Amino acid sequence: MNEQNDQSQLAEEAYEVVVDGETSVILEAQPAQQTTDTVFAQVCAQADRAADAQRALSCANSGQKNALLLAIADALVEHASEIEQANAIDYSNAQAEGMDAGKLDRLLFTVDRIQATAQGVRDVAALADPVGEVIRGNTMPNGMRLNQVRVPLGVVGMIYEARPNVTIDVAALCLKSGNAVILRGGHAAEHTNQAILAVIAEVMAEQGFDASLVSSVDQFGRAGAQAMMRARGHIDVLVPRGGAGLIREVVDHSLVPVIETGSGNVHIYIDESADPDKVVPIIVNAKTQRVGVCNAAEKLLIHHTVAESLLPDIAYALTAHGVRIHADEASLNIITSVGIDGLDIVPATEDDWPTEYLDYEIGIRIVQSMPEAIAHINRYSTGHTEAIISEDYTRIEVFTHLVDSAVVMVNASTRFTDGSMFGLGAELGISTQKMHARGPMGLAELTCTKWIAYGTGQVRE
Repeated sequence: MNEQNDQSQLAEEAYEVVVDGETSVILEAQPAQQTTDTVFAQVCAQADRAADAQRALSCANSGQKNALLLAIADALVEHASEIEQANAIDYSNAQAEGMDAGKLDRLLFTVDRIQATAQGVRDVAALADPVGEVIRGNTMPNGMRLNQVRVPLGVVGMIYEARPNVTIDVAALCLKSGNAVILRGGHAAEHTNQAILAVIAEVMAEQGFDASLVSSVDQFGRAGAQAMMRARGHIDVLVPRGGAGLIREVVDHSLVPVIETGSGNVHIYIDESADPDKVVPIIVNAKTQRVGVCNAAEKLLIHHTVAESLLPDIAYALTAHGVRIHADEASLNIITSVGIDGLDIVPATEDDWPTEYLDYEIGIRIVQSMPEAIAHINRYSTGHTEAIISEDYTRIEVFTHLVDSAVVMVNASTRFTDGSMFGLGAELGISTQKMHARGPMGLAELTCTKWIAYGTGQVRE
């Protein structure tokens, strides 16, 4: 899931470069020596070893891959205290460097979180293996039999930020789907990722698998990330996971095909038919359960006929959770008129509507109609997740049809947009592209297809 508050800070965190305003300078911001031919050659050689290991992995059956994943899960739990100790170093360093609360929450990897992530690995092992699945097939008039089957992508590159759980999730998904993966996890989680990868490498060796299947370029720093983006023909696909700045840098500069994951300027629309008992719990959960994640609600649109009756209770609840409200003029007048102690409210500006806060902040706007709400969402959304609270089936169907985002929730918190919540075991990220992968990316999204034609000597006339 792709989460950012300050684009320049996260681009700097992820790539250790400086983004100068709107101008992308990832390749120019550092001396040319930082992306040397030597580092590029080393990364390409690492990717080629991963490709060799991936070809061997493609011969493993589902039972062997599942046994590997279960052994990794057990080892992660066994070494959870050591991983937590490594994480404490990263966390302390990040605090000293002024990392904000949302990013610190993503970085934190306690024993409980490690155990939960290990359970996610077990969940992936329990899922059906997509490799070899027949998507469609037919027999041609000349007797040739055609099958389109799922096959691994090959070598997957992953560039992400301070999210230790992603290291484990991505490794599990790639191994189960028959892929190798090369990781660039960033400086902030350096010690944690090293500890995790050491555990995974030991288990792979014990299980008879090549450790090159899961590797990292963190040892090369920013030059490793830049080399990954240049390694076309060595890395098959590159996935950036993080905030808008990180994603923009990879999309703008990568020569390797990119699956673009998206930041989350997430909207909730309260329809005139909304059940008042559902409104506050959904909004509070979507905004405050975890603020630094890409599926947290950032904007609230409310139909004008229910604004006066619902906004005071919404504002009371958000204030109790320490949320600052950026309100348009109409909602500002309604909310301030009821006298809420501790209310933190400011007038919304045009800059608020496209902003992903990733903090205890939310934008509120009153709309005159559902078409106006849909138009606002489609203009400002990043295409991640939107929600409608409504009891009118026809209006729900119109909203879900016309809102152009990867996920649309109906009468539910946006926080459910997550691979594990969707039954995928884990996720590579949330794709907002209109490609084969859109929404949470699990095992199936880590495959492409191959056509196999079975003949008996046919020739084309």
